[in-house]
Amino acid sequence: MDIHDSSALVTGAASGLGAATAAYLAERGARVVGLDLQQQINNAPDVGGVTYVAADVTDAEQVRAGVAEATASGPLRTVVNCAGIGPSARILGKKGAHDLALFETVIRVNLVGTFTVLTLAAEAMAETEPVDADGQRGVVVNTTSVAAFEGQIGQAAYAASKGGVHSLTITAARDLSSRGIRVNTIAPGIVETPMLAGINDEFRESLAAGVPFPHRLARPEEYARLVGTFIDQDYLNGTTIRMDGALRMPPR
Repeated sequence: MDIHDSSALVTGAASGLGAATAAYLAERGARVVGLDLQQQINNAPDVGGVTYVAADVTDAEQVRAGVAEATASGPLRTVVNCAGIGPSARILGKKGAHDLALFETVIRVNLVGTFTVLTLAAEAMAETEPVDADGQRGVVVNTTSVAAFEGQIGQAAYAASKGGVHSLTITAARDLSSRGIRVNTIAPGIVETPMLAGINDEFRESLAAGVPFPHRLARPEEYARLVGTFIDQDYLNGTTIRMDGALRMPPR
């Protein structure tokens, strides 16, 4: 699918996977609207072709406003859900039971937020003219995690939320097939993002050593290029691809 002169919507666009993806799509000629929280946008990179809009993915009206901003600059063809959080807590820890409000918050941001953006963006995408003889109108790429398959100790909320995103993929692809909208998901392993900014070099090296090959952390730009593969390969639909260097996470 050619995305030149179309619009794209990227959540979590101010840093990490989202920032790399927004820049990549802009380089390919898309007019990108990047959604993120205002405090993140304040430190976002200045990238030509990317317009930042403050929005919380759990707020449907704010998401609608972001979608409207995207559609105002051209037909919406690409949507990438990168927004997410990953706090850690055991179901039963030293301080007692898992904070139930925290569990709900993680589910709300990672799963409900993804579904909200997917649904409202698909509504706008369905109104566009098809781009080819197959009737294709666009593609949505969501972000799960290898934790969806091998959640570690302390990842109950995160793994549950990301497992939901993975399970959503095939149903969403089937639901939206009649509208010519493809839905796929990327499951990254350990990626060099701001989430890892606080760890020391020794721990970073131990994480990299645990990856079978290549022996390093993934780069956000590699995620962005995989988004490009989903855009270019029209027959990829309803699938989750692991981007993890053959890593299978241990319990801790």
